[in-house]
Amino acid sequence: MNRLFPVLVAVSLATVACTDRADGPAAAANEVGTPLMVSFTDLKWTALPERKGMQFAVLTGDPKTGEYTQIRKVPAGTDNPLHSHGSSELKNVIISGVWYTGSDSASAGDFGPGSIVMMPANWVHVSGCRAGSDCVFYQEGNGKFEFLPVEAGQQP
Repeated sequence: MNRLFPVLVAVSLATVACTDRADGPAAAANEVGTPLMVSFTDLKWTALPERKGMQFAVLTGDPKTGEYTQIRKVPAGTDNPLHSHGSSELKNVIISGVWYTGSDSASAGDFGPGSIVMMPANWVHVSGCRAGSDCVFYQEGNGKFEFLPVEAGQQP
């Protein structure tokens, strides 16, 4: 129960953050000021074209054009090379699995369920999902989602 509580709090806070936005596919039937409530089993998953095997389910907004919230699924054992997300700041709440991220592989930290990972715009980093269990996390972006590969030693 002690491990589940932080996850429930994080997801509850994420849901509250979504209630003021009624412009995404999951929120289309909601009126302004009504809560957004979607069961995990009812999420509509889409393949992430930039990264094979990854999926996302939009809650609000549109990650192709601007501000959004979504749930992401990443297969266990996925490694993302150095990259940035352009001008969008990302906020992530890990729901399951062990997500890692850092400025490089040597400095990358592991973040399990209930962890919060906030990434500034244009931050060059590595990331991925450790082997053993797929990663699921809530993600909020304040701009268009981009995956911009970066060669070692270069900035975007």
